[in-house]
Amino acid sequence: MPPGIYAVLIADVMQSSSRRNLRGILGKKLASASRQHFRRKLIKLPYSVTAGDEFQTVVADLKAVPAIILDLRAWFQPLPLRIGIGIGRISDRIQPPVNRLGGEAFQLARHAIDGIKRGRLFKFESRTAFASRNTRFDGTMNLIYGLHDTLVRKITPKQWKTIAMFLSQQALEQTARRLRLDMSTVSRNLKRGYYWQLSETAQGAGSLIKSTFL
Repeated sequence: MPPGIYAVLIADVMQSSSRRNLRGILGKKLASASRQHFRRKLIKLPYSVTAGDEFQTVVADLKAVPAIILDLRAWFQPLPLRIGIGIGRISDRIQPPVNRLGGEAFQLARHAIDGIKRGRLFKFESRTAFASRNTRFDGTMNLIYGLHDTLVRKITPKQWKTIAMFLSQQALEQTARRLRLDMSTVSRNLKRGYYWQLSETAQGAGSLIKSTFL
């Protein structure tokens, strides 16, 4: 990526006040997500709780942001997430703790997630937002994810479980074996859970990021 240009991800748990033992559940999921994304070299810092039900990281591979978003939505079930992405410069050396860092990318990520919370993006509910200094890119990505999130809200827990397993296995037969389901059930859960639409969104959005910033 261009020198000094990074993606900062800020996420929070929706309707968190109604969830029991949220910090314990969130801590386990963040630790697992950090291990998996570090192993794939997708993040530069571990996911860290920065305030209440909110967590942050700095992404290592800019074009992988859409794949990271899909992973988090699947892995964090049944916790629904709002996710804001800021693309820009970071003013400090990138090292933990993440809440001590600052700069344009952090400011833009905060602007993105605040836009979701305040319903500024659309007249319909959106759970993902991008913010950068490229307004054409932001408009395109936010429209893509606004429509994407309409599908996300319809996915059932059973379908999410299948999606999460398929993301780790990338094969119907192995996914079916791990879930103790037949392959036709796995295929049906993926189709009805809009997995193929989510996957195509991640690939297309990643290509748009690459052509815009890399």
